[in-house]
Amino acid sequence: MTMKPKAKKYRLRPLSPQGQKTAPADVAPQPQSEVNLDAIRREGLTGRQLRMARRVAQKHGLAPTSDYDAVRLLREKGINPFKRDMALDLVTGDTPKPDETKLPVPKDKPTQAKLPVTKVVDKSHLPSTDVASPSERRAAEIMKVQRDLVNRRRRKMLLLMTRLAFFVFLPTFLAGFYYYVVATPMYATKSEFLILKAESGGNLGGLFSGTQFATNQDAIAVQSYLQSKDAMLRLDKDVGFKAHYTQEWIDPIQRMSENPSNEEAYRTYKRNIEIGYDPTEGVIRMEIAAAEPSAAAAFSAALIGYAEERVDNLSLRKRSNAVADATQGLEDAEEARAQAQEKLVRLQQEGSIVDPEGRITALRGQINNIEVQIQEKSLDLQAQLDNARPNAAKVEGLRGDIRRLNTLLTELNAQMTTASAGETSLAEVSVQIQLAQADLATRDLMLQAALERLEQARRDADSQARYLTTSVEPVASEDPSYPRAFENTILAFLIFSGIYLMISITASILREQVST
Repeated sequence: MTMKPKAKKYRLRPLSPQGQKTAPADVAPQPQSEVNLDAIRREGLTGRQLRMARRVAQKHGLAPTSDYDAVRLLREKGINPFKRDMALDLVTGDTPKPDETKLPVPKDKPTQAKLPVTKVVDKSHLPSTDVASPSERRAAEIMKVQRDLVNRRRRKMLLLMTRLAFFVFLPTFLAGFYYYVVATPMYATKSEFLILKAESGGNLGGLFSGTQFATNQDAIAVQSYLQSKDAMLRLDKDVGFKAHYTQEWIDPIQRMSENPSNEEAYRTYKRNIEIGYDPTEGVIRMEIAAAEPSAAAAFSAALIGYAEERVDNLSLRKRSNAVADATQGLEDAEEARAQAQEKLVRLQQEGSIVDPEGRITALRGQINNIEVQIQEKSLDLQAQLDNARPNAAKVEGLRGDIRRLNTLLTELNAQMTTASAGETSLAEVSVQIQLAQADLATRDLMLQAALERLEQARRDADSQARYLTTSVEPVASEDPSYPRAFENTILAFLIFSGIYLMISITASILREQVST
């Protein structure tokens, strides 16, 4: 905690009527005066106020013994030494001019005769005699610093406003002037359409057929096609896109040159068409801006037609390829079956035997019958031989029957396994017929599978069909939609302000880096 410095006490010698100093009086002050002086000292008057009180007392012809005594004497006379009028009178009214110091003091001014004669001295080389308090000097210095800060802020604010006017306000004004005065009104036509897939029932493939996920890729493909240069060239060929935007009454910024190139026309096309796809709803929204309402509606209708053709062509190749492959497979299966059946018929018709299998079956029956007879004859022969005195005639007859049966059995076996001249054996013919029959059965199965695959391909082709449905038809607008003068002007202001702010921040950072 700092202590305030006590006010200094000044004692002055009383002035004589001629303005000279006299010795202090030896008379002690009265008790009441001492009480008044102590009260004045406790008021905490500054040195400047005490000096002013002494000068006012001298002006009124008083002879104070000290500065506090001067305050006391003035207050006894009813004079306030600290009024502003008193200070002004000391500075302006009663201060003698340099020319008047050399003149004799007039007798009609007794108050001035008591003051010493002032001599003008050049004090420029002398130190300052202004004895101000530290708080006053601090306040003066703070005031000076504040004035410098205010002046500096004013200069900076003036420079800032100049830069803002040049880099922000002027470009914004030019942009607003263009949007409000120069820009040609543009009429926008909005339309909405979506792509649907044919429903397929009874299988997991149709699980998402009724949702937007089934046509997500098709919608993106259509959107990309409508935003391509191919669509722009076709639109120019059918409706005259370039001719519309090269009209002379369109403002120079939106108008194309007289003979625009495809690249210039494509830039204008992308600037005036807006296509968006909403994956949550599966809807494609399209907006086209043109200088005439009828032209915008014509452009929109033509592009919707192009999109419908594109949707039809997206799955046409896949569907046609699947059906064509299934049809070709069916034709191949039918041809193979016909060849197998023809081979079987030819095998059955070859040689003198129309039905080799029936012939083989008959021979096998005869062979079995002969083998049974041989077994019976052999048993009878063995029974005759078991007699003690067998009948020779019966024995020889039984042996002859067995021999003849064996010979017949051998011939029958030979007919089945031995081929005659220029012919194949019955066994070989039978094997070939069986193979041909197996081949024919296989071809029948393959033909049946080909038929099923063709039917499935046709069903898949029907389920993969895409349909474009226009939910919002394009209608010509009566009022212009563009330019949006107010919104565009505000946007230009924000853009220029952002550019200026980034440049200012970058410059300040670079300046700070260079200075450090």
